[in-house]
Amino acid sequence: MDTHGTAQLVGDRNHQCDATAVWTSPADARAYVLLDGVGDTPAVRAWTRDAARRLARTAGLHADAEAGLRAEYDRYAAEPARSGDHSLPTAAAVVVVHTPDGLLSIAWSGDARSYLLLDGNLRLITEDHNARRVYEGGDRNLITA
Repeated sequence: MDTHGTAQLVGDRNHQCDATAVWTSPADARAYVLLDGVGDTPAVRAWTRDAARRLARTAGLHADAEAGLRAEYDRYAAEPARSGDHSLPTAAAVVVVHTPDGLLSIAWSGDARSYLLLDGNLRLITEDHNARRVYEGGDRNLITA
């Protein structure tokens, strides 16, 4: 993957709380991260930007999207403040890692999806983790993973 780009639309938010990051490991594994921040505050914006950079680095070092996402999830889950405070910032994530041998790994969580553009054709390759996908009539704003 020689090029990449992102575009964001604030919409009706006061703050852009989504973030992207790219990081290349010393072994040339490149991690691309997109986080959809949950909320609309300066604190969520700052947290999401930092979390995207940290996740890109971790996934790149693992040379695997799922391993990187799980490692960062475990790190956040271990924070004492998160054991009872559900108001701390969170985000839905899509992580892609491209390794020098040409393999891609993809991991995602929350209300996030990824697409593959190949030979001019765009194809959805993941599904949101929300209650609408899991339960008939479920709430699309209720995250299941």
